[in-house]
Amino acid sequence: MAEILFYHLERAALEDVLPGLLEKTRERGWKALVRAGSDERVAALDSHLWTYREESFLPHGLLRDPHPTEQPILLTSASGNPNSAEVLFFIDGTSADDWSGAEVGSAARVVLIFDGRDPAALEAARENWKQAKAGGHEVTYWQQASTGKWEKRA
Repeated sequence: MAEILFYHLERAALEDVLPGLLEKTRERGWKALVRAGSDERVAALDSHLWTYREESFLPHGLLRDPHPTEQPILLTSASGNPNSAEVLFFIDGTSADDWSGAEVGSAARVVLIFDGRDPAALEAARENWKQAKAGGHEVTYWQQASTGKWEKRA
């Protein structure tokens, strides 16, 4: 069973949080897949990950790029796990197609990041929490403290 982590954004934007989480993923030698809600969002993240910090970048590719299966970080709006990522990131209201299916089962960790200022995103996260628990996964909830650090709340 995959470990499922819910990250509740309240103080920072996704663009501020995602690069750090991807860096930690890569430090562990894991591949990552980021599923966004649209191709436009994928394009924006693609640009952002090359320029988010002056002294570094995160190597990544898009599903339409050559050799997507070899990308250390793959950005997509499509279902599946073509780069055999150990960590799946769901953003923009995306989620697993089936919390007990092969997609989630192929990953060591699934990270669902949602905007706590959006009532629809909160409701979707609650529903995904229930489905992930029902699928037998270990589920944890992380919320950003006033210091900016992530704290495990459940």
